Amino acid sequence: MKEVLVETSARHIHLSAEAVEVLFGKGYQLTNKKDLSQPGQFACAEKLVIVGPKGTLKASILGPTRNASQVEISLTDARSIGVVAPIRESGDIAGSGACKLVNPENGAELELTEGVIAAKRHIHLTPEAAAEMGVQDKQIVSVEITSERTTVFGDVVVRVSEKFAPAMHIDTDEANASCAFGNVMGKVIV
Repeated sequence: MKEVLVETSARHIHLSAEAVEVLFGKGYQLTNKKDLSQPGQFACAEKLVIVGPKGTLKASILGPTRNASQVEISLTDARSIGVVAPIRESGDIAGSGACKLVNPENGAELELTEGVIAAKRHIHLTPEAAAEMGVQDKQIVSVEITSERTTVFGDVVVRVSEKFAPAMHIDTDEANASCAFGNVMGKVIV
């Protein structure tokens, strides 16, 4: 059976080094609060406020810094604060939604003209795990989650890299809809 761990990816922010300096000060280094399942990725102690025309949301920052700043929220989050969040793969931010980021500690602000997305559901796999499952990078598969609300998610993109640890990522809307709470496995359907 082709199974993969299913993790819920809550709303979060990725910042460029330049954005970190605007929001926290020159030379500032983000504080690793907790390592995440993907190697080298971590949740930061610092949080920011995402500001839209209809409201605000507080969100964690994930490190390390990236080439471009990106805000990943659920579609429910997007509607609640009045921002556009097209469903995209991480990093595909051209022409995506806009928002303002505010540091609640010092009041520093950063306007993002693009970078707000709802992350497309995806599976991180090592080349070895992908070979075992018989899938390739960028292949689209389905994943069945068996729970109180058994759900088959279609349109799941496979992402393969030696830098990854095997795990499927869904957002909070998807996790709530499928009752994917706690330690959940998904069956990959090719």
